[in-house]
Amino acid sequence: MRDPVVLQEVKATLALLTERSPGRAIEVRVPPYAAVQCGDGPTHTRGTPANVIEMDAQTWLALAHGERTWADAMAAGLIIASGVRADLTSLLPLKIAP
Repeated sequence: MRDPVVLQEVKATLALLTERSPGRAIEVRVPPYAAVQCGDGPTHTRGTPANVIEMDAQTWLALAHGERTWADAMAAGLIIASGVRADLTSLLPLKIAP
C-alpha cells in the first residue's frame, strides 16, 4: 500500500526534477509511486526507453534532499540505471526550498 505522505513528496520532487530538466530522454521510475520523463536528448515516445532509472521511494527522497549521493546509492545497489544518459548526478540534490 502506498503511503500518502510519501506519495505526495515523491510526486512533488519528481515534478521539480522535470521542471529543472525538461525533456523526454530519461525515464525515472519510483515504484509504486510515480514515473516521469525528463532530460534533454532523443525523445522517447513508445516502448521501453533507452535511458531508464529506477529506485525505491526512500532512495529517491534521500537523493532529492541531499542525504545520499548518486555515487553512494549506485555503489550500494539502490539504483537500477541503464542507458548513456541514465545518471542524475548533475541534477541532485534538488535543493528544495523550505
